Amino acid sequence: MPVEKKVAIIGLDCGDPTLVFERWLNDLPNLRRLCRTGRWGQLESCIPPITVPAWSCMASGRDPGALGVYGFRARRDWSYNNSGLATNLDIREPRLWDYLTQAGRPSITIGVPQTFPIHQPPLGCQITCFLTPSTESRYAHPPELAEEITRVGGPLLFDVEGFRSPDKGPLLQQVYRMAEQRFRVSRHLLTTKPWDLFWMVELGVDRLQHGFWHFMDPQHRRYQPGNPFEHAIHDYYVAIDRHVGELLGVLDLDRTAVWVVSDHGAQRLDGAFCVNDWLIRERLLVMKTPPTDVQRFDPANVDWSRTRAWSEGGYHGALYINRAGREPQGLVRDDEYEGLRAELAAKLEALPDHRGQPLASRVFKPEDLYPVRNGYPPDLLVLYGNLRWRSLGTIGHPSLYAFSDEPGAEEANHAQAGMYILSHPSIRPGRRDATLYDVAPTTLGLLGMAVPRGLHGRTLTGFNRTGAA
Repeated sequence: MPVEKKVAIIGLDCGDPTLVFERWLNDLPNLRRLCRTGRWGQLESCIPPITVPAWSCMASGRDPGALGVYGFRARRDWSYNNSGLATNLDIREPRLWDYLTQAGRPSITIGVPQTFPIHQPPLGCQITCFLTPSTESRYAHPPELAEEITRVGGPLLFDVEGFRSPDKGPLLQQVYRMAEQRFRVSRHLLTTKPWDLFWMVELGVDRLQHGFWHFMDPQHRRYQPGNPFEHAIHDYYVAIDRHVGELLGVLDLDRTAVWVVSDHGAQRLDGAFCVNDWLIRERLLVMKTPPTDVQRFDPANVDWSRTRAWSEGGYHGALYINRAGREPQGLVRDDEYEGLRAELAAKLEALPDHRGQPLASRVFKPEDLYPVRNGYPPDLLVLYGNLRWRSLGTIGHPSLYAFSDEPGAEEANHAQAGMYILSHPSIRPGRRDATLYDVAPTTLGLLGMAVPRGLHGRTLTGFNRTGAA
């Protein structure tokens, strides 16, 4: 196929294929037009299917093991209390804009997760992501771009404030304002700066679905028909489609291949499993002072001399074994390790839900997912209820199953399948499901660049030029 001069990637964090392709495509004329002129389908995410590291996996063509990033938080060593948010500083593999920089070709990136703090900036322009604390931080490259962005779009919104807020009206206004600003800044940079690769990510779809899903979904336990926000998610997708159409209007679509991609999908959240309370009941986690009410998990309050396992909370579960010779007060000997890990995996997979029905959790050993495991991986990764349940790391709950009916509670979790559209007149249209690892090699191929050995995925266009590692 012809080599394109430019590739534009429009990222919709948590964009859901069921909503876009099956329910609302007729209401999304610009996305429907891209489907007619290109390939589209589900985009299988990484495991775990979390914003961090999923966008970096997509941009690098590497899995979480190669990146050494297994979720929003990263252990810095094998101690019990040295962890922090996984940022740009944790990514050591080149991403698409790095390959273009090496080739002397400019890029524009806007809001792509894990681009803060700016480190080894690309040739071209970069605006950092939702991990940016505020506009007081260095968020633009080159630095003088920050003043230009403020003139064009006003003070930049990296994220909405309090997206779990119970005050849904103002939250909805923030989400719309963030999208309008990000697309306006995108159009400005597309038309005023040189670029061969453009990549922006809009976060509002994710924020809206986490906070508004129960208003829309009749299968959600908190759904009430006729509520004032019943169509909020639908209407936001319609607004995003309009923004996509306006952005397409400033592109030369004969010479530009266009992606619309998401890092994962969305689904209703049924509840949360209190994994550390379960480990306490299984006598695998021992606290110095047993909890009398719900409290955060404090490593300083753990009796590590009697603890064999503990876990972190989040959209997925990361479970760690207190291994002798690895953790500072490791207890589980090498000859016990695999047996304990298999026992934990079997018990977690067999867990029932609060009604006694199978929870249908999926449990993974990192070595079964990732050929290389850099950094400090968990001993088990758990998708509770196949992500219809999340993991609670706090302790002291009266039950192993938690259901928050508080206003502002999260109402959706992630789904394994995201979505993609890849459109250009030279691309044969039709459905073809793919993985997020296909984005990097396909984009490099479209740009006429060598695809390094070792990248996961395949080129979706049939165009492939394999280069040296």
